[in-house]
Amino acid sequence: MNYLITGGAGFIGSHLAEALLKNGHSVRVLDDFSTGARENLTEISHDSRLEMISGSILDRKLVEQCFIGIDGCFHMAAAVGVEKILKDPIGSLKTNIHGSENVLETATSHGVPILLASTSEIYGKNTSESLTEDSDRIIGSPLLSRWTYSEAKALDESLARALYEQRKLKVKIIRYFNTVGPRQSPAYGMVIPRFFRAAVANQNLIIHGTGNQQRVFCHVEDAVNGTLALWNVDTGWGEAFNLGGFEEISIVALAQRIIQLCGSHSEIEFISYEELRKKGFEDMQRRVPNINKIRSLTGWSPAKSLDDILQDYLNYVSNT
Repeated sequence: MNYLITGGAGFIGSHLAEALLKNGHSVRVLDDFSTGARENLTEISHDSRLEMISGSILDRKLVEQCFIGIDGCFHMAAAVGVEKILKDPIGSLKTNIHGSENVLETATSHGVPILLASTSEIYGKNTSESLTEDSDRIIGSPLLSRWTYSEAKALDESLARALYEQRKLKVKIIRYFNTVGPRQSPAYGMVIPRFFRAAVANQNLIIHGTGNQQRVFCHVEDAVNGTLALWNVDTGWGEAFNLGGFEEISIVALAQRIIQLCGSHSEIEFISYEELRKKGFEDMQRRVPNINKIRSLTGWSPAKSLDDILQDYLNYVSNT
C-alpha cells in the first residue's frame, strides 16, 4: 500500500513512517519542517520506498499532488505545543484549520481513506475522572490564545464528521493523550522532554503553577501500535477514539521521579503563569483518558509503563 503522512517528519509522524515501512508499505511524507525535522527520518532516509516532500498543507495544489497514487492518508500535520500556540496564534489557527480543510477535502475528492490526528486538548478544562469520547468540552474564553488549538482541532473533527456523513469520506479520528518518547523536542513546552533536559544539566526543573496538575502519559510506540490497530479494522469510520496511557501522576511527582532517575542535583522551582508573562493562561488540572472504546474495537492496550517511558527518554536524551 502507498501511504501519505502529513507531518511525517514530526514526532509521532516519523515513528509512524518507520512502522509502515517496516510493515512493507511505501510512504510519502509531506512536511514543512516547522516543528518536524529531517533528522527524525534519518534511520529510514535511504529507504527507496520513502519519498519526502517539503511543503505546507496550506498549499492546496501541493496537497492535491501528494494524494496522487495514495491508498490511505494519516493526517498528523499540525501546529502543536503550548509555546508555539501562544507565540503564533494566527499562524497556528491557519495551519490547523485551513491546512486540515485542504487535506480532508482532497482526501474526499480522491476517495482516499484518512485518519485524522486530534488531541486530548479537545476536552479543555473537563476534569472528569475518566474522559470518554462523548465527554463535554469545557473551554475557556475565545479571547485567550491558550484555547486556539483546542478550538481548531474541534473544527477539524466537525469537518471530518460532516464529510463522512454527507460525502462518504472514510475517516477515523484519534485523540492522542500526552504521547511521549524518543525524538520529542522540549522546544514547544512538552513537559517530560523539558524536565529531562534540565535534570541531566543539573538545572532547576520549572513547574508552572502548583504542580498538582494530574496527567497520564503514553509511549510513542504504544501510540503508533494503537493507531495502526485502529486503521487496520474496517469499522469505526466517522468516529473518534481516545488513545492514551494508564498511569496517572502529578506534575510535581513527575519532576521528582525524573530528578531521581537522572541522579540529578536539580531542584524544583515553581513559577506562576503571570511571572512567565502568560497572564490569562489556563491549565488543565486533570486529564485522564478512557480508552475502552479503542480497546473494545481493536484489542489494543498500551504496554509501556511510566517507568518504561521515562527510562526510554533518559536513554534517548543521554545519546543526543
